[in-house]
Formats: sequence, C-alpha cells, structure tokens
Amino acid sequence: MRVEKCYFCSAPVYPGHGTVFVRNDSKQFRFCTAKCNKMFKKKKNPRKIRWTKAYRKAHGKELTCDASLEFEKRRNEPVKYDRKLMQDTVKAVKKISAIRQKREAHHILSRLAVSKEVQKRADLWEVDTNLKIVQAPAVQDERLKNF
Repeated sequence: MRVEKCYFCSAPVYPGHGTVFVRNDSKQFRFCTAKCNKMFKKKKNPRKIRWTKAYRKAHGKELTCDASLEFEKRRNEPVKYDRKLMQDTVKAVKKISAIRQKREAHHILSRLAVSKEVQKRADLWEVDTNLKIVQAPAVQDERLKNF
C-alpha cells in the first residue's frame, strides 16, 4: 500500500481516495480533496494559503529545519546485522527523541511568548482607546466638572 502526498497541501492521500490530474506531458498531480484540486487549477500558490503545509513551513509555524528530523529519513542501503550496532541505534533513537521533544517544547514556548506580547499590546491599546468604558461613572463626572 503506497500512501501518496497531496501535491497542493502535502496531506496524505490513501489508495482509493482523492483525485489525480494528469497533464499533457504525463505529469501526475494527486490531490486529497476537491478543494486542493480547485486551488491548483486556479493557479494559487500553496505558500500563500494559510492551511497548507508549505505555508506553515515558509512562515516558521513548524519546526522544520531541525537536525533531528534528518534521522527519520529512510536509507535504502542494506546493512549487515550487528548486535552492537543495533544497541547503539536504539540508544541513539532514545536520545534523538528526547532532543526532539525538548526542541519542540522550546519552539512552542517561544511562539507563545510572542503571541503573549502581541496580546498585551492589543489589550493596552484597547484600554487606551476605550478608557471611558473602563472608568467608573463617578470619575467621569468629576473630569467633566473640572473642564
């Protein structure tokens, strides 16, 4: 069973699902949904559409340039079985997964810190612009009398 990737959004396309568009030069484009197919035919750029994988990678929303992701790539080289090599590989996999979890947590925390700062600025702006709503009516009456 071969799981293909959607040409537009990079979602998995399982056998029997999705559609295939074949261009005149015999290039095949697989799409997971009609939405992806329509966007492709409208010549939309996936890097500008917010819900695609390409957008998330291009705008730093996902941890994509991490060295620990390189270990997951399949290598099609036959390796002679060696007990020591297997033990070392298992140890390395545990270390790599721990490093990856740590980096993902740091990535998420750094993105949350930025959003907190943005939210704080937005809140301060709203308080400044709508100060009349926040103040008590008695304080507003005193300010009117002083003018």
